[in-house]
Amino acid sequence: MNQKAKELLKKEKYGFSDLCTVMEILRGEDGCPWDREQDHKSIRGNFIEETYEVIEAIDNEDTDLLREELGDVMLQVVFHARMEEEAGRFSIDDVSNDICKKLIIRHPHIFADVEADTSEEVLKNWEQIKNKEKARKTTTQSLLSIPPSLPSLMRADKAGEKAAKVGFDFADAGEAFLKIEEETAELKAAIKNSDRENIEEEFGDLLFSAVNCARKLGVDSEKALGAAVNKFISRFAAMEAAVTEEGKNVADLSMKELDEVWETIKKHKKY
Repeated sequence: MNQKAKELLKKEKYGFSDLCTVMEILRGEDGCPWDREQDHKSIRGNFIEETYEVIEAIDNEDTDLLREELGDVMLQVVFHARMEEEAGRFSIDDVSNDICKKLIIRHPHIFADVEADTSEEVLKNWEQIKNKEKARKTTTQSLLSIPPSLPSLMRADKAGEKAAKVGFDFADAGEAFLKIEEETAELKAAIKNSDRENIEEEFGDLLFSAVNCARKLGVDSEKALGAAVNKFISRFAAMEAAVTEEGKNVADLSMKELDEVWETIKKHKKY
């Protein structure tokens, strides 16, 4: 056991610097074989998974779980930063330095003499400063900056939002809904013509139109779809339970029979 590990074992409470030391030990010469073998790409999925677990804790208002999952996300940040420090490119201190500078620069209403009395003004200043930092002069550059790896509904919402900033947007939710009806008609035509390639394209257009309508209504489409999926699962569980109570199996019933149970569940239970 190296000296740093011995020093850590003497402590009763740990801080952020201790987490960095633990990672240094794990990645060190006599460290953990698994941790030493990892690179950015091999633990990429872990970062995504841990982030979604934080979201789950937030949605469930589970404070204890949130505390745990935030620690797991912090671990991922330290893990990636440690790899870069080993390569001599940057350290976790550089990461901390950069984010502090970014926050100071992007809050001129706090750290300079710019006035911003509303959240809208703050966000407008933030976007302007960000575009200047990234040398983005056109809306197209701003649109292309949206990470392709984002969930598609979230990416669609951001694209509509950025286009709206230069006036390219529906006047209201009613106008946006008309676009949904238009795209629905085009999808129906593609289905009627058995045009597989066009079906996929028109279906994508329909989804994009639905996201724009949600945005105009002030609805988070990603959250709304998540809630709809949860509702579906809850109702299905209730339907299956009802069928099982009658000594039957859902797989043995017709769609018509299942739909009758589904409608009963939907009418009398809140899911």
